[in-house]
Amino acid sequence: MAQAAAALGLDMLAGVGAHQSALAKLEALEEELDGALSRRKSNGLVRRATKVWRRGEIVRAGQLALEATEIDPTNAQAFHVLALALEKMGHQHKALVTFEKAFQLDPADPDLLLNLGLTAWNMKMREQAVKMFRLFIAANPGSPLGYNNLGMVQCELGDPTTAIETLRNAIYQMPTEPMLWNSLATVLAESSRADESIQFYQEAVRLDPQFSRPYHNLGYAYSHLGLLEDALAAYDGALERVTDPGERVEGLHSRSICLIGMGQLKEGWREYEIRRDVRFRAYVNQMVKAPYWSGENLDGKRILVIGEQGLGDEIMFANTIPSLIDAVGETGKVQIAVDPRLVPLFQRSFPQAEVGTYDDRKLHHRDGDKELRFIHWAVENGEPDYQVLMGSLLQHFRNRLEDFPKQAFIVPDAARVEGFRKQLEALGDGPYVGICWRSMMMDGKRGKYYSALDEWGPVLKTPGVTFINVQYGDCAAELQRAQERHGVTIHSIEGLDLKNDIEGAAALSAALDLVISAPTAAAATAGSVGTETWFLTAGRTWPQLGTNEFPWYRATKVQIPEKFADWASLMPNISAQLAAFAKA
Repeated sequence: MAQAAAALGLDMLAGVGAHQSALAKLEALEEELDGALSRRKSNGLVRRATKVWRRGEIVRAGQLALEATEIDPTNAQAFHVLALALEKMGHQHKALVTFEKAFQLDPADPDLLLNLGLTAWNMKMREQAVKMFRLFIAANPGSPLGYNNLGMVQCELGDPTTAIETLRNAIYQMPTEPMLWNSLATVLAESSRADESIQFYQEAVRLDPQFSRPYHNLGYAYSHLGLLEDALAAYDGALERVTDPGERVEGLHSRSICLIGMGQLKEGWREYEIRRDVRFRAYVNQMVKAPYWSGENLDGKRILVIGEQGLGDEIMFANTIPSLIDAVGETGKVQIAVDPRLVPLFQRSFPQAEVGTYDDRKLHHRDGDKELRFIHWAVENGEPDYQVLMGSLLQHFRNRLEDFPKQAFIVPDAARVEGFRKQLEALGDGPYVGICWRSMMMDGKRGKYYSALDEWGPVLKTPGVTFINVQYGDCAAELQRAQERHGVTIHSIEGLDLKNDIEGAAALSAALDLVISAPTAAAATAGSVGTETWFLTAGRTWPQLGTNEFPWYRATKVQIPEKFADWASLMPNISAQLAAFAKA
């Protein structure tokens, strides 16, 4: 009995132990089942998110993916889709963090490396993008995407030689990939080698006749070469094949610019209105309720004109303002919203108008960040009868070359003009020639359009000329180097902030005999006040309107090298013209 009791006791103890173990296993099984159920629910939401994404419902796709992550925080695919939606909506930083979360959960998914790189690229984190694309290539050596993106980032980093090498090596491995041929051509075009790029774009088209991007890029290259009819045909080819709505808008914009550059102004200005499409990359929400003016009778009406695109463009487009003032008549009113630096200058130039500025804000929205432009002063006493972007006035008032003014339309401060003339006389004999050689925005893509001051040697050595700096921004080092290399002093007007004091810049331009400038705000300022202006361009530009001048201003000449951006061949020619100008 004792033994039986002992045995029973042991069995009972064993039974208790087994029961506890079973409960633990059951709980684990329940957790596993719950986890499996959560994963199934989460995956189901991911599948739904993918379906609505394909229908273009990006916000809804993001909402479903977010719900999937909440149900199962370990679902890498859910975070991946959520990150894609965030990136598409413009929330780049949130997208990057979410891609990183997805990668932590599933480091074996190479697509996450690719998307991490793309997001870093979009955020201008180019070195990080290079790292991600290299990791993607290591994991996917047979995919053209990694090589393609790596090459393009290397180009943006200012290293076209390495980019060309990357893409060339990829083409050796995958010679039938049109994407790679297109990107190699693009790097060449962005490196001032548009003539060489043509055959590579054509190869991309041959490999995939329905690939729209090389057609668009061909148009870009032909435009650089001044072959605008060929460019127009290429843009039309792209538009016949493009499927992405955003790309279509960009293609239509490129086509409009090409038409304008050909001098087909009426059609070009009409198509130029595509920039008002919400899908246009530079679209700004104008926070004004007034209807958009489309040519209605303006006599006695109040119309708000809104500046756009940049300081130089606002000055250039302003040549239409006198025509608009005539259109509203004595009982009407023109209001003009421009860059704050232009307000006093425009108010003096157009005294019949009311001039103010705008307040730009960025709204962080679930559908993507939105650029908002508020013009509170113009609506304090009620909405105007109409609103219009300044560039849209062109289709109503500038459809022929004869419509462009033959006189200055910006009026500088007369007292400051006289003051600058006295300062110039103290520097030496004239003629007094202002020079500006570049934009302040000189990233990898824009740099090819501008010369370096180092390349101006032949011009700076022209005898009988006193050179005046009209280059805005910090250029002290460049001026010093020019002095050391060429033995020529380019005088700066002490105390004049050429970037922010546009009143002063306009007055100085009016005091000069000539301004030689890249197509920047400095050139626009000089041209608008009536000073003879030579536009120094890398190739033909659309504001030439199919002519050899800049018809926007009274006295202009365009200086273009025979080959795109071949400054070495152009500068001696400019020097010869300048010497003749100095003797005249």
